[in-house]
Amino acid sequence: MDFTNKVAISTGAASGMGLLFAENFAALGGNVVMCDVNAEVLTEKVAAINEKGVGKAVAVVCDVRDYSQVCAARDRAVAEFGRIDIMANFAGGTAVRMCKVDREKHPEFPDVPIDVYDWGIDVNLKGPFYFAHAVLKQMREQRSGLIINIGSITGAEGDGYGMDYPTSKAGLMYGLTKSITQFGAKYGIRCVCVSPGPVLTRAAMAGMKTPLGRAAEPQEIIDLVLFIASEKGQFINGENIMIDGGRNAMGRYTK
Repeated sequence: MDFTNKVAISTGAASGMGLLFAENFAALGGNVVMCDVNAEVLTEKVAAINEKGVGKAVAVVCDVRDYSQVCAARDRAVAEFGRIDIMANFAGGTAVRMCKVDREKHPEFPDVPIDVYDWGIDVNLKGPFYFAHAVLKQMREQRSGLIINIGSITGAEGDGYGMDYPTSKAGLMYGLTKSITQFGAKYGIRCVCVSPGPVLTRAAMAGMKTPLGRAAEPQEIIDLVLFIASEKGQFINGENIMIDGGRNAMGRYTK
């Protein structure tokens, strides 16, 4: 795959799969605008990519919950590279984990402070929605582009405690992805959602069951994203693609 002269924006790009996507995309010749709230780590990761001298990386400190910052990231991409070919929405996380909720103090869903769930819905759903709204202006003008949403097996399974996460991910997997596809059709714009099962971005993911008896390596997820973005994946559009080792084929309530 060759992404020479292509331009991507990746969110959550200081770590995890957002970073791995950026590293892979740049190694294949693409230019990437890397967005994250962690300025120090982001700067370090961008420098490491640029030291390799293939594709160029640019750092933009961006909180995906703030539409003005989202628009600033879009504008930086256009100012730097003249276009946006791929928008990859990797930023996200389960709020009760990211906000370090004490399960003993807040044992059930109604006990968790609502601002925790606000954080989760804002990052996991409104963030991709904001970026879609912002970058589609540019993609419409250039009459091309791809938005990659990152769903989750949890969007199909639900979660009786961390409810913000499956609620948000289901919104990406179906409502937002299909709606962007409908809007983008006349402009040559595609939208695809990639929904992983357990991925070894955290050790705890190894405990989630799959028929294959393992969790995915992060690179396996990124390989699918890159395929969709490449010339080989141009007929994939408007779909939610599960990459979960068969977990979605299992019976429910199998943690």
